[in-house]
Amino acid sequence: MIGSGPRVLVVDDDQSIRRFLEIALRARGYIVSQAADARAALQAALTFRPDLVILDLGLPDMDGVEVIRQVRDHTRLSILVLSARDQESEKIAALERGADDYLTKPFGIGELYARLRVLLRRMEGSRTGECFTTGALEVDLSRRLVTVSGNVVQLTPTEYDLLKTLVQASGRVLTHRQLLQQVWGPQYATEHHMLRVNISNLRRKLESDPERPAVILTEPRVGYRLRMGEPDPEGH
Repeated sequence: MIGSGPRVLVVDDDQSIRRFLEIALRARGYIVSQAADARAALQAALTFRPDLVILDLGLPDMDGVEVIRQVRDHTRLSILVLSARDQESEKIAALERGADDYLTKPFGIGELYARLRVLLRRMEGSRTGECFTTGALEVDLSRRLVTVSGNVVQLTPTEYDLLKTLVQASGRVLTHRQLLQQVWGPQYATEHHMLRVNISNLRRKLESDPERPAVILTEPRVGYRLRMGEPDPEGH
């Protein structure tokens, strides 16, 4: 990170929200810059060099989903969408363009803090190499080795490729379409049943309780992600 704390760019056309977030984040040690529209945001992404962007989708000069695309053309910083748009299609569009997380307004500041901490841990984790650990699960990508509580788990090639794709997303939600295209190919983009079967098989092999998954998490009607840098519902 540059400077004494993580750098956050807040992009929202509502001045009161920008000001509230700046005060709240500075109190937690973040270095904060603001942008009221897409043009200023894209410029700040290059000059301020943030670690994280908090982005509203309803900007006056450009749709926020297009901002995500343009930011992704130049950098791999983390993007948290903070928007009043709560439709499933809007969320999928933002995630498929490259957003790392999506939080709807109104929001609690405690939840926002927690989401930002997770994103920062993901960024650090992505720099640590080819090993991934969450709970009892360990995945060594360099050796194609998967263990649970130290015991080797045998996966089919497709199951391994699916798990590898989730691991490499570093906890980010991947939509059904993204997973199907990356693991099976573009021609399988609508074969949701195939994805559900393989997710079920992975959970049966990796989860202590497949009916209450704590490792491979479902984002309802959107996709899946791996738990990373956060407690499970039981507090473990």
